[in-house]
Amino acid sequence: MTHFSQFTPRNVLIVVHDAIATAFALSASFYLRFDGELLDERLPLLLRILPWFVLFSIVVCYACNLTTSKWRFTSLPDALNILRVSVLLTLTLVVLDYTFLFAGARSPGFVLLGRVTIILFFFLEVFALSTLRLGYRYFRYSRTRHHARSDHAASALLVGRTADAEVVLRGIENGAIKRLWPVGVLSPSEADRGQKIRNIPVVGGVDDFDVVIREFESRRKPIKRVVMTPSAFAPEAHPESVLMRARRLGLVVSRLPSLESGDTPRLTNVAVEDLLLRPMEAIDYARLEALVKGKSIIVTGGGGSIGAEICERVATFGASRLLIIENSEPALYAITEALAARETDVIVEGRIADIRDRERIIRLTCEFRPDIVFHAAALKHVPILERDWSEGVKTNIFGSVNVADAALAAGAIAMVMISTDKAIEPVSMLGLTKRFAEMYCQSLDHELMVKSAGKSHMRLISVRFGNVLASNGSVVPKFKAQIEAGGPVTVTHPDMVRYFMTIREACDLVVMAATHAITPARPDVSVYVLNMGQPVKIVDLAERMIRLSGLQPGVDVEIVFSGIRPGERLNEILFANQEPTIEIGVAGIMAAKPKQSPLLTMRKWLAALEEAIAKDDRVTIRAVLKDAVPEFSSDAAY
Repeated sequence: MTHFSQFTPRNVLIVVHDAIATAFALSASFYLRFDGELLDERLPLLLRILPWFVLFSIVVCYACNLTTSKWRFTSLPDALNILRVSVLLTLTLVVLDYTFLFAGARSPGFVLLGRVTIILFFFLEVFALSTLRLGYRYFRYSRTRHHARSDHAASALLVGRTADAEVVLRGIENGAIKRLWPVGVLSPSEADRGQKIRNIPVVGGVDDFDVVIREFESRRKPIKRVVMTPSAFAPEAHPESVLMRARRLGLVVSRLPSLESGDTPRLTNVAVEDLLLRPMEAIDYARLEALVKGKSIIVTGGGGSIGAEICERVATFGASRLLIIENSEPALYAITEALAARETDVIVEGRIADIRDRERIIRLTCEFRPDIVFHAAALKHVPILERDWSEGVKTNIFGSVNVADAALAAGAIAMVMISTDKAIEPVSMLGLTKRFAEMYCQSLDHELMVKSAGKSHMRLISVRFGNVLASNGSVVPKFKAQIEAGGPVTVTHPDMVRYFMTIREACDLVVMAATHAITPARPDVSVYVLNMGQPVKIVDLAERMIRLSGLQPGVDVEIVFSGIRPGERLNEILFANQEPTIEIGVAGIMAAKPKQSPLLTMRKWLAALEEAIAKDDRVTIRAVLKDAVPEFSSDAAY
């Protein structure tokens, strides 16, 4: 709630208006009810109580958030606040009138106002508080519509459900979306047909796209833009067909991103990734905010694609402090600048550090005293790690151990490691090193649980998921660049299959897994697996991207098979054969319960690895890792 000390001149004007409105309502109802001697008898008393009643009304309006809301956005919540204020003031008059009655003022049975006056006051108060607000709202609405239609606004066709279309229309009316004027809506829902939304008609279904475009051309009101709302990307809306037909007709296509509470409506370009998605899981954002709000957070690898998105999300969910640890100076600068531009309340600090530097990581972490540590720093490119595999051991294993130990030393309540589906029955150094890091976190988590004897303790969890669209190293940006260059598009194998999800959904589910781990419901679960939906055949992905670019596979752009690279397999899996699957009751997340090794054994392996790395003894390193992870494929190349 806004404090009085923060009132702006506009708030003062609203207070004055509401005070005058209340004085008018009480005086008018009084004069309408009484005349002649009755008026002369009661008027002095009315004038005596009126100033105090007006002051009281200001307090009531403030308590009901009526004096701090902008009139240009007057809507149903404001109408409810007006009714609430009117009811409270009316009840106050009832109490005041009965006070005069029992006090026997002037004469026995004397009442100052009476029931008729009080009823009149209620209706006049609602009228007085509403009229100017609604009038100003309509004035701004009319002016914005006029500017939107006359200021070189492009006539547009909205695609999606009417609920989404209303968000676009509201954005136009309040000025958030400019130079755009919708003339119709295409909805995938039969229930929307023939209706109007904010005076814009639903002119047909998605399949009527070409017919509607021709009809508007025949009226000499050609459509120039198409806006696809979130519901336009549902499978039943045939988003690929809409995009291809719009581009064939030379129309500019924009999209309205999925909105969260408080977001400002904005339009962005349609990316190919938007058309490659499965339906996203429903995220309980209140639960995420409850975990993060007011907390101190560390994100390692905060300049990478996953780490940067986690930083954005924890800032959105209301973290009080955020420490970003990043080894790349340009990446650290980029993410800190991006967060500064958002003007959130979180205090952001960026530090250059390598997670391999144990002393520095522990010192930074202990100085910051985080509540939660998100560990996203890693080496992740499979072919590169197959060549420089010792670097993967140093970063993915020893770096993760350093972060876990630092979080424990600093008294954090949780450490969340970003893992990969390649850690399941690994065949690559990426998967092997990530699986070893998982095992260490799991063993340390189990050790802390035993020592705590059922009491709360720091949780160490790992979250596995597959490929992330548009992340660094993802196949989608690579294919886009190859298509723009005229081809060929290189696919490793015609039967190669992968799981995909968006960065936003992956990071939200990572935070969601942390909320589950910190609660005492399942303290024995420490490895979480995100629901990746159905796997996608990479060659099909390449063909769809070529078609969505307005080209034909094999005609305009060739697809070339380059062969499986070292450390790759045709199909990724989500659970190992020996891992029991656990349902945790959270949409989009499952849990695995792999067998963990004792912490003492893990530390012996780490000591042997450290000695072998120092000597560059590949035979010993391979033997230690194979001993720790027996399911590791012996055919994997180094």
